Amino acid sequence: MLDPHPGGAGTLRVGTGTGVGDQDHCSCRVTLRRQRSLRKLLRDRGQLSHFWKAHRLDMVQYSEDCAAFMDTNEPLINYLDMEYFGKLLHIWPLHQPWGGLRHCGSADTALLLMAAVPSPAEHAKFQPSQSSTYQLVGTPFSIQYGTGSLTGVIGSDQVVEGLIVSNQQFAESVSEPGKAFVDAAFDGILGLAYPSLAVGGVTPVFDNMMAQNLVELPMFSVYLSTYGPGFAPGCGELLFGGFDPSRFTGTLNWVPVTQQGYWQIQLDNVQLGGAVTFCTSGCQAIVDTGTSLITGPTKDIKELQSFIGATPVDGEYAVECSNLSVMPNVTFTINGLPYTLSEYSDGMAFCTSGFQGMDVPPPAGPLWILGDVFIRQFYSVFDRGNNRVGLAPAVP
Repeated sequence: MLDPHPGGAGTLRVGTGTGVGDQDHCSCRVTLRRQRSLRKLLRDRGQLSHFWKAHRLDMVQYSEDCAAFMDTNEPLINYLDMEYFGKLLHIWPLHQPWGGLRHCGSADTALLLMAAVPSPAEHAKFQPSQSSTYQLVGTPFSIQYGTGSLTGVIGSDQVVEGLIVSNQQFAESVSEPGKAFVDAAFDGILGLAYPSLAVGGVTPVFDNMMAQNLVELPMFSVYLSTYGPGFAPGCGELLFGGFDPSRFTGTLNWVPVTQQGYWQIQLDNVQLGGAVTFCTSGCQAIVDTGTSLITGPTKDIKELQSFIGATPVDGEYAVECSNLSVMPNVTFTINGLPYTLSEYSDGMAFCTSGFQGMDVPPPAGPLWILGDVFIRQFYSVFDRGNNRVGLAPAVP
């Protein structure tokens, strides 16, 4: 998914590009900037309650039913909490900047056309007529999200951001019913999951990077800083073609991918306060930057919310900000090693829980999703060459 940042420049939830680099086996760094989420902005303006009512949502009672985890459906509820933005892609040769979110839970690349958002929202829009290398493939597509949907056609062009990717097919959105994409800050969706999740058999961007020998290593990595707005101008990084040891401490723990769709791994158990409480016999999880929070089965998450002292406030779960430094440990055991979260909420006057219920039915589920709340604390490497995920404590 992409996180849109309003404005003509276009924003992707993962980064600001670094320019065109050496086309021979290089790596490409994309800077990510952290800013206030849509949820926080709505709360600051006193509009959050109205948003819940307008969308007929109550995040305390609501749980995403992701029967959608098959085919082309994707959950898109916690886009409210997306905080990492930056310019990620350009369309060659005009370098039309386009921003979006790097999403490990999807393999699609969606671009919004000028007519796609008939609203006051100022999304950056791709205009095919301004690109001399654009080709219309014409295959129609449709994607249903948890809070919206979009339809359009498949196009092809050269995509540039540090690397020139030739003949990249992507989905051009021409119709977006509902208000989800109007309120969201992203302009499009950059999918980096396995090709099996791509709509219409389109080859994902990273697969083309590998096929065209544009990256030194068949992997990409993500660093999400814990610093917030005002603390650091550059607050994260997406690195195509390798990983950066200066971004983490210790050594990477490599975890095999158990199913090549999402970046899915085996989760040994989930501990609350040092006691194994959930996933007692092992379960499946996906590591996903397209999910802002950490999600799990609704029943488990409700118990977890109670354990950390989160209570319903205005349609969402909140914790006492004064207790952030003494919150109980929540630990995910992965490949025999503990990953203990020292932070799973943030804020100053109002602090929300970093957990949310999401029921993924069999055969795809049940699933836990380790989103940005987890990745902020654990540097993540996605290795397509060896079908594994590398994890290590991130440098703050």
